[in-house]
Amino acid sequence: MQLADLPEEMERANKKAVEIMNSGKALLVDFGSARKAIPGMKDNIVLHAGPPIAYEQMIEPMKAAVQGGLILEGAADDEGAADRLARKGDIEFRPCHEMQSVGPMAGVITPNMYVAVVHNPVFGNKTFCNLHEGRGKILRFGATGKDVIDRLRWMNEVLGPTLREAVSKKPIDLKGIAAEGVQMGDELHQRFKASSLLFLARVAEQLQELENGKEVFRFIAEREQFFLNLSMPAMKALADPADGIRHSTIVTRMTRNGVKFGIQVSGLKGMWFEGEAEIPKGLYFMGFNQNDASRDFGDSAIMETMGLGGMASAAAPAVTRFVGGNSAGAARITEDCYRITCGTSRDFVIPSLEFEGTPTGIDVVKVNETGILPSINTGIAHKKAGIGQIGAGVSYPPMNAFQDAVREFAREYGL
Repeated sequence: MQLADLPEEMERANKKAVEIMNSGKALLVDFGSARKAIPGMKDNIVLHAGPPIAYEQMIEPMKAAVQGGLILEGAADDEGAADRLARKGDIEFRPCHEMQSVGPMAGVITPNMYVAVVHNPVFGNKTFCNLHEGRGKILRFGATGKDVIDRLRWMNEVLGPTLREAVSKKPIDLKGIAAEGVQMGDELHQRFKASSLLFLARVAEQLQELENGKEVFRFIAEREQFFLNLSMPAMKALADPADGIRHSTIVTRMTRNGVKFGIQVSGLKGMWFEGEAEIPKGLYFMGFNQNDASRDFGDSAIMETMGLGGMASAAAPAVTRFVGGNSAGAARITEDCYRITCGTSRDFVIPSLEFEGTPTGIDVVKVNETGILPSINTGIAHKKAGIGQIGAGVSYPPMNAFQDAVREFAREYGL
């Protein structure tokens, strides 16, 4: 191919990537233990959020989540023993994204944890995510007390198997729920009130017929962000087929581990481009401030990768107040994001913008040209383990990750 033909080839490749993102489906088809559900999962593997990182380099909340996961597995009796086990070298730590999975905040998935199984029948891929615990002192924010482990055991023994039975007769269209939720005021990273209730309505009849159905119904109803852990694998199921398209500069993954923020690009399959994860800016719960906060972490930026979350700020004025902004600012954020994307969503539309689709297909070249970074809505965790969420706000990826991606793209394609 002649160098002069490359811009046209890039445009075709990016249009193809956006079309793939728009064309897919995301069906919740099953729940099961990670060991049985996730291809390649082994007894000594622990998955975590973000790009690759060694245990010793992890922030304290992620280390604590790993320790809690090992206690849940019965591999250690307490945090000290779990810490020693994690340092021995027998445990293989891998990013969730590299095993078709996602996990919010610490993102820790251990072999016996129940996960949701999401299928994209258009392209034949499956994705996975652990189950939603709730808020407060929970494993994904680095809490490991007895109540946390007891809850996780109940989730493995009751919640997961009951939901598996509930969805066994008929898959649930998660993309459809997400689309409806956006039109009802969810941006699908901080606000899930509408989408969680929509999901609960889909499984209510089946749950009524099951032995533990009422208990599971109550658990979901009391957790307004329950749909978070279903929407994340849904968006990954839609994004993954767009990965690996020659000449495409579309971002297919964004994620962070509390130390590094990593992105991946379609036309540079398998390569991580990283920069420092930042401390989110936002509103803090009483008694906390930015000095208490950890750097951002979690795989939940997969929502922004598909044009939701901060990218869809204009759809959710209630969230704007929660993360420290206003409606006019939310609209500006979304308008800016249109300048760094190659298309719009056909399914996720924003009523206040005349039902325009959310900005879809982040282009690393456009990010470099405009200097505009994707806006990411996020929870804020305390930098010390065991305290949990202390606020919510907005964070941004590091510009150097996008700069490095463009440089590598130029090298790869002979620019």
